[in-house]
Order: sequence, then C-alpha cells, then structure tokens
Amino acid sequence: MADGARIRREVLGDEHVERARERTTSFTAEFQDLITRYAWGEIWSRPGLDRRTRSAITIVALVATGRTEELELHLRAALRVGLTPDELKEVLLHCAVYCGVPAANTAFAIAKRVLESAGVQPADAAGG
Repeated sequence: MADGARIRREVLGDEHVERARERTTSFTAEFQDLITRYAWGEIWSRPGLDRRTRSAITIVALVATGRTEELELHLRAALRVGLTPDELKEVLLHCAVYCGVPAANTAFAIAKRVLESAGVQPADAAGG
C-alpha cells in the first residue's frame, strides 16, 4: 500500500490525495484502499510503461467513457508527469477520431481550463 500511496501522491499531487483522505468515510474507506493498492500500487507502478504513457492512456479512457469528472484531475496529473500542452492536444485530437468529436470537444474545453489555471499554453498559442 505504501508504494501505491506514494505513486498516487506523485502523480495526482498531495492536495488531491489529502482531499480524498479527508472525504473518506467508513462507507468509502475500502474503496479508497482498493484504488491505492490496485490502481496506483499494482498498475501505475509496473515497469512496462512510463508515467507519461500511462497518463495519456488514462486520458483517452476517460474521454472514451465520458468520465469528465475525473478528466480534469488526470489532465493536471498529465502536466505533473511531464506531458506538454502540445502533447495533450495531440492526445485529444486522437480522441476525436477514436472516441468521437463531441467527447473530444468536451475534453478540449476541460483541458483549456486546466491549462489556463496552470498558466501554461501550447507552443503555437500565440499564432492560433
């Protein structure tokens, strides 16, 4: 569980993890434990893919399944693990083809908010 908690903090940030811990109740505690042990401790810790790749895959899965409530969190995480705004744009363009234009449209709007709040812009933003 310690590795999962560490990786979860490194990818999502201390602030998010602390908020999740504060909201944990006796009803949700086992679910939080499951997420930490399996998603973060078993999957995100595997050596086969780097965190940038795992982050891009996670974004695509969230766009494809319409999980916009998680998408903002994982877009922030993608920046934290080193994806650039331009790489995020490419991931979302890829989603437009494979997940659908409406899903990508929503994802681009969320990503725009995330990038603005993080104070970063794609390299070509000035010319766009």
